[in-house]
Amino acid sequence: MSRDLILRGGRVLCFGSTMPEALDVRIGGNGRIVAIAPDLPDGDAQVCVLDGQLVLPGLVDIHQHLDKSRTRALVSNPSGTLAGASAAYRALAPTITRDQMMARALRTVEACSAFGTVAIRSHTNIDPQSGVRGIEAMVALRQRCADRMRIQIVAHVTSDATSMLPETEVWLRSAIDLGVDAIGGVPAFSDQPIAFLKLLFEMAQRSGLPLDMHIDEHLDETKLLFDELAQMTRAYGMAGRVVAGHCSALSAMPPDAALRTIDNLRDAGVGVVTLPAANLFLQGREVDRLPPRGLTRVKRLLDAGVAVAAASDNVQDPFVPTGSGDLLEIARWTLLAGQLGLGDLRKTFEMVSATPALMMGLGEDWGIRKGARADILIARADSVDDLVAGGALDRTVLFGGRVVASCSVNLHPDPVAGRA
Repeated sequence: MSRDLILRGGRVLCFGSTMPEALDVRIGGNGRIVAIAPDLPDGDAQVCVLDGQLVLPGLVDIHQHLDKSRTRALVSNPSGTLAGASAAYRALAPTITRDQMMARALRTVEACSAFGTVAIRSHTNIDPQSGVRGIEAMVALRQRCADRMRIQIVAHVTSDATSMLPETEVWLRSAIDLGVDAIGGVPAFSDQPIAFLKLLFEMAQRSGLPLDMHIDEHLDETKLLFDELAQMTRAYGMAGRVVAGHCSALSAMPPDAALRTIDNLRDAGVGVVTLPAANLFLQGREVDRLPPRGLTRVKRLLDAGVAVAAASDNVQDPFVPTGSGDLLEIARWTLLAGQLGLGDLRKTFEMVSATPALMMGLGEDWGIRKGARADILIARADSVDDLVAGGALDRTVLFGGRVVASCSVNLHPDPVAGRA
């Protein structure tokens, strides 16, 4: 057991609070928060003097594809479309070894960790080209990275597998046995989308796992699955356990129809994740004037009371050729591309922290509160709004009370050395 650690002199954003407060945080040797109060006594604890830096809960990336990460240089997607990206990765997939996949994913995990992310949900391909090989690799990665990142794995049925229902059921059973954390897929890719969606719900119900799917990642208002998704969520009693990623087609619907659909999703208990990087890059390329942004109706969803998170999606692969791993960058893109307001910076911070933490079921083990794991981002910024607006050069990240990344020259040197 290590000695206790006190974070002293920071401005702490406690769970449930609207504003940071001048508080100290004591972290026990087991990596959990044991006290939060002004001027905590040192006792025999190590002390980190923060000099007014923000002390925030670690960021949560609910939608990535770590299995595909950093394959950009190995593929070609001349059309720049979702179909082109899918075809490009489908051709590459049979050649990728487990070790190669893990090595590339590990680089992305390390980058995300350095920027303040403490949890990632990775949508991992199940398809005819790779079966559950990607799942096996991500299970191994989850264990390897357990000292710096909580990784959840979604059994993500995609490509031709969406139309191979008997085979998909077998693959999903294998993925469940391997220890995935959620079930998902792309119903819009299937030649039997309703039957495929039903299969995903049935597998989730049997296994007790939540659902996290790619829903209507396109701009064709004549091919929508939102109502079926809401209906099945009710029928299978899964309110609060279903997440719909992308939902781009909401923005292609007439306003009145979109608002009715949004109310239906909210009442069914479906959460939504917007992925601005992928949607800005892939959607609307066929339009010859005023190309659409391709995002879902972020503001309307928020105004209606739907739980909305934002996430990285792909990092440097055929679907998104860029990506730093910085969720604050994603928050900025969400505010800009989603045309939120000047007063919504804090809202976008919640979209990469508290909201996805709730969707991922992290529960009372997340956030700055007594008893929670000390997964913390320390950043030099005047406020949470300023942090989202411009980022911070000085960031220190604690995972389970241990410093896993730091570029701050202002942190007291002895505790950092002692805890590294």
